[in-house]
Parts: sequence; C-alpha cells; structure tokens
Amino acid sequence: RAGRSRGRGRFRAGRADPAERDERRAAPGRAAAPAAPRGGQRRRGRARSVWGKALRSDSAWHDKDEFLDVIYWFRQIIAVILGIIWGVVPLKGFVGIAVFCLINAGVLYLYFSSFQQIDEEEYGGTWELTKEGFMTSFALFLVVWIIFYTAIHYD
Repeated sequence: RAGRSRGRGRFRAGRADPAERDERRAAPGRAAAPAAPRGGQRRRGRARSVWGKALRSDSAWHDKDEFLDVIYWFRQIIAVILGIIWGVVPLKGFVGIAVFCLINAGVLYLYFSSFQQIDEEEYGGTWELTKEGFMTSFALFLVVWIIFYTAIHYD
C-alpha cells in the first residue's frame, strides 16, 4: 500500500546477506551471535497472533498498523467473495456496485465498532477506518466480478 515501506531495497544485489556480514564482523576466536530467525519463522508467529486477535471480540490493539492491516485484508477478502457472488448471480450495473459499497462499508463498520469496540478517534475517526483500503478492494471486486461474469454468462 502507498506510504508504507516494508524495507525493500535495503541491500543491493551481490552483497552478502546480513547474517554472513555479522559472522565476518565477529572478532577472531569468538563466535558470532546467532542470526535472528529468517522472515518466515518470525512472520508466521506474528501472523497467527494478529489473525487470532482479529477473530476475537474486543481485542487490545497496541500497534495501530496491525489493526489497519486487518481492516485492509478483510476488505480484500470481502471483495473477492462478493465479486464471485456477483459474477455467478448475473448482477449488472450500478445496482451491483452500490450494493458492494454498502456491504463492504457496512460489514467493516460493524466489525470495528461493534465486534472490536475500538476507539475510532485513535485512528482518525470513523471515516478514516471506513475508507481504509476501500479503493483497492473496489478494484479487486471489479476484476473478480468481470472475470466470473464473463466466464459464466458470456455467449
């Protein structure tokens, strides 16, 4: 997503990986400190806890970005599901788009206000949470809807 750097481009191609550099920097005769677990090991544990908190009611969110990521990815899931449904049920035009917008915004609003019971003002207000990741999910919804509709109903 725009504005959130995940640390890409920190190391140029051809340079040693960070664990190898730490081993080379260690003083002669001393062993290097054990390398931190690689991305997959660390991320899987964090991902489980984030999604565990996301599915538990009234969870404590100490990291605002984690909660915003959950909102973002829930929107993407909703977009794919609704895109498939709209494509299979031959929905067309403005009605399909309007119903998607209402369901997408409504489900997420109920999620963060009733299920998670967070203080919206901590995140910039209800509107900021309601629009978090909306345009990306709308684009994904349109792509999935068009693909399924065309595959099933196109003559």
